[in-house]
Amino acid sequence: MSNAVLYKSNHNVVYSCKYHIVWCPKYRRKVLVGAV
Repeated sequence: MSNAVLYKSNHNVVYSCKYHIVWCPKYRRKVLVGAV
């Protein structure tokens, strides 16, 4: 999984956007194949 932090500025304010990727079991496929 990957985490990302982006800092954005708007005039005099600086804020950070944090998001993460959520694994959706509804749409899961056999992505990991073989020995992991």
